[in-house]
Amino acid sequence: MTNDPDKLARLLKVLSVGTRVRIVQLLRGRPLCVNALAARLNVTQGAVSQHLRIMRDAGLVIDDKRGYYVHYRLNEKTLAAWREAVDALLESSVGNKSKKGASPCAQTRRSAVRSRKT
Repeated sequence: MTNDPDKLARLLKVLSVGTRVRIVQLLRGRPLCVNALAARLNVTQGAVSQHLRIMRDAGLVIDDKRGYYVHYRLNEKTLAAWREAVDALLESSVGNKSKKGASPCAQTRRSAVRSRKT
């Protein structure tokens, strides 16, 4: 994916709404139409449509027209890329953990304490 912080923030913003996370959970099992999603989520069809539009614009879901209905399914390629990007973000923050007292802030505090004691 990318290391661009702005793109990563936009990606995370798509999943920052509980209803969208629940939609992802429901679509993990099988493709569903707006009516089925609305019934399972106990929200209006209009609300589901708005969430799906945002998710579709982000490439997270794919719409398939089946007769009168449009069924939505997860875009597994996008999901894999997002997983990779989030993993990279979290791995880099874990790797940057410094030992106790080794951070510049801790060193500055110790220097300040020493200078007050003398």
